[in-house]
Amino acid sequence: MFNQFAKPDEKDVLAKISTNMGDMYFRLFPEIAPKAVENFVTHAKNGYYDELIFHRIINDFMLQGGDPTGTGMGGESIWGKAFEDEFDIDARNYRGALSMANSGPNTNGSQFFIVQAKKLPAMMLKQMESLADEGYPYRVADNYEKKGGTPWLDFKHTVFGQLYEGFDVLDAIAAVNVDMADKPLEDVVIQSVQIKE
Repeated sequence: MFNQFAKPDEKDVLAKISTNMGDMYFRLFPEIAPKAVENFVTHAKNGYYDELIFHRIINDFMLQGGDPTGTGMGGESIWGKAFEDEFDIDARNYRGALSMANSGPNTNGSQFFIVQAKKLPAMMLKQMESLADEGYPYRVADNYEKKGGTPWLDFKHTVFGQLYEGFDVLDAIAAVNVDMADKPLEDVVIQSVQIKE
C-alpha cells in the first residue's frame, strides 16, 4: 500500500523549494501521479519556477504558487495544454501535501499548492469520525485527525508530493500579512526548485 509519509530513501525523487524565507523538502510520487511529477520536475529543471511568488496564501489552509504572472490566472504545463487529474485512494491532502492547483477537473497546468492546515475544523473532524463508522477508511480519518489537512480537496486536486522537512518554513510563510485577495503584502519568492532523482 502506498505510504504518503514514508521517509525518503535513495530511490525517491526529491524536490527542494528554496524561498526567501527558507527551504522546504518534498518527496515526489511518480508512481501514482506520473504526469504531475514529470510536469513539476521538468519545469523545475528548466527554471520555470525560479523567482516566482506565492501569489495566494491563506493561513491554516495553504500556499499557492507556480504562476509566472503572479495573478493566479496564468501558467501552463510542459505540454502547452491542460493535463488530466491523477488520483489515488491513499494520496490525500494531508498537512504538507504538494498538490496541483486547477480550475476544475482535468485542468492542471503549472500552478501548485502546499497544504498548511494544522488541524481540521471541529465540525469536519466529527463528520469524518461519522464517515469512518460508515466505511470511510479509518486510517485516513486517523491521519487527518493527527496530522491536519484539507480532506474536502481530496479527489479534486492531484497530490503528487509530501513535505518531509521544513514545516517551520511552511508555517512562517503561511503567517505573512496578506491583502483582501490573499496576496502577501511583501513578496514570498520561490528562488529555485531543485530536483534530486
